[in-house]
Amino acid sequence: MPESVQSFTLVDVPGGAPLLGHLGTFKRAPLETMSGWWRRYGDALRFRLGPKTLHLFSHPDLAEEILVHQADRFVKVYDPRKPTGLSLVLGNGLVTSSGEVWKRHRRIIQPIFHRSRMVAMADRMAQVGEQRVAGWVSLEGQPIDIGDEMMQLTLEVISQTMFTASMAQHIDQIRHALRVSLQYAVDSVQNPLRLPSWVPTSRNREFRSAMQFMDSLIYGLLIERRRSGSQHGDLLDLLLQARDEETGAGLTDQELRDETFTIFAAGHGTTATALAWTWYLLATHPEAKARFHEEVDRVLQGRTPNADDLQHLPYTRAVFEESLRLYPPAPVVQRKAAINTTVGGLPLAEGALVFVSIYNLHRHPAFWTNPDRFLPERWLNGERPTARFAYLPFGAGPRACVGIHFASVEGPLLLALIGRRYDLQPAQEVVEPEFFVTLQPKSGIRMMLQPHNVPVVSSA
Repeated sequence: MPESVQSFTLVDVPGGAPLLGHLGTFKRAPLETMSGWWRRYGDALRFRLGPKTLHLFSHPDLAEEILVHQADRFVKVYDPRKPTGLSLVLGNGLVTSSGEVWKRHRRIIQPIFHRSRMVAMADRMAQVGEQRVAGWVSLEGQPIDIGDEMMQLTLEVISQTMFTASMAQHIDQIRHALRVSLQYAVDSVQNPLRLPSWVPTSRNREFRSAMQFMDSLIYGLLIERRRSGSQHGDLLDLLLQARDEETGAGLTDQELRDETFTIFAAGHGTTATALAWTWYLLATHPEAKARFHEEVDRVLQGRTPNADDLQHLPYTRAVFEESLRLYPPAPVVQRKAAINTTVGGLPLAEGALVFVSIYNLHRHPAFWTNPDRFLPERWLNGERPTARFAYLPFGAGPRACVGIHFASVEGPLLLALIGRRYDLQPAQEVVEPEFFVTLQPKSGIRMMLQPHNVPVVSSA
């Protein structure tokens, strides 16, 4: 097992209250709290949330040890027998499972998300994007929540690429169900003193209702696809046909539900959040926005973008990369030590809970020049962080995000598609990040839709 490049000193975060520890401060503003602790006390910290002791690591060497070299020793915290957090919503899918279950699911699902397949879906992504953006005409000149619009757009993209079916008629219900269920999942982790789910509180009933709606939607799609026997070449077909190369077995109905829900929720929420932050950064950096529009206008000349265009849109891709750096959709990776081990010279006992802060890694002054500034050109000038694991928007190691190729095609493609039609102007001065499963803009991002002054040529 490779050793860390350096040894670290573990600092106990001061100011914890009796019994509750740092729970009050953390629950009010987890992202700001962890960032502030890191800047004040360093890269290796220990703190308490009620009865739980946690470790906060914000250095590339520590991230590499935990996520790559000792990936088998640091496992997901979810226990299918006592579900908490995202496992309450996603079940035992790829994000939440561990051990042999995870290995089997990864073998089955990894080939589905091969880059060549994701690139082949680009035209479908663009078609869905054009249909959605065409409906923005009635919103021109009005303030809109760009985060909400991106959520609806990526929800329709994942629906049509996965199910070859529009979810437009269910969008409001889906968004409500996901918001309720994901908030419930977050609270189950942040508040260890919550009432158990079987207690018939209004909150628990609302959660069960949301889950019943999503389950009926997903199982209904599975039943209909099997009944019709039709082939669409979409992600749902691939999931139904997928077989474990070692055993020849496919996924059970429960496993199909869990993986479909996982891909559905993660596949639109993370990209929507990344796109929303990208529009905010462009709107507040006029020179970068002007360069972005110049490239899109020059390459597309008013037409709909396709997969081949992505190689000719380096600045657009750099804008997306830089947005992922400043506002990574998954700002924290959580793991649990499966056995006694040592990381960076720090002994960790079996069961130790660890947060790897991607947000802090991406802003670490030892590895980034002007770490808090939005500088897309850093990705064009060959300026990369001096440590390989200082940039991890999709995680690292064997549990890196399986949807990396989907997002790397969808994100820049939708930016170019929207940028050729619209110039988004800020309609509010301050936007604050909020850690809610993904790194979302607190209270949304209000922007004005202004038509871009380049004629649009039909893609037909």
